[in-house]
Amino acid sequence: MPTARDIMTSNAECVNADETVLDAARKMARLGVGSLPICGTDDRLKGMLTDRDIVVKVLAQGKDPGTCLAGELAQGEAVTIGADDDAAEILRTMASHKVRRLPVIDGHKLVGIVALADVARALPDRPVGDLLDALSTD
Repeated sequence: MPTARDIMTSNAECVNADETVLDAARKMARLGVGSLPICGTDDRLKGMLTDRDIVVKVLAQGKDPGTCLAGELAQGEAVTIGADDDAAEILRTMASHKVRRLPVIDGHKLVGIVALADVARALPDRPVGDLLDALSTD
């Protein structure tokens, strides 16, 4: 069974916790992604920032994305997967936390991201379908 390291997208870029949400949005646009890991100055993962977070927690609340910091949107501990965890653990973690993207950690270092699309490409249809069902229900 493949591991997170086998199916992840490597070289994931972070947005620093002290960068503005506007900077993060520009980075997302440049990279063509809908989410970025939020990393602290200690290079530790602080959370994930999504394009939806920007809309719902910044724009819809009337906050200025040019002054609001990405780190302000990091909530609690980020859900992650270990680089050597197998695909079954990826499926369990995504389903139980209802997330479509998992930062991949080796020790404390971010080494990549496993997205639902990565899982769909790497695994047979049945487990991916079960995961989609789990993500789609409340």
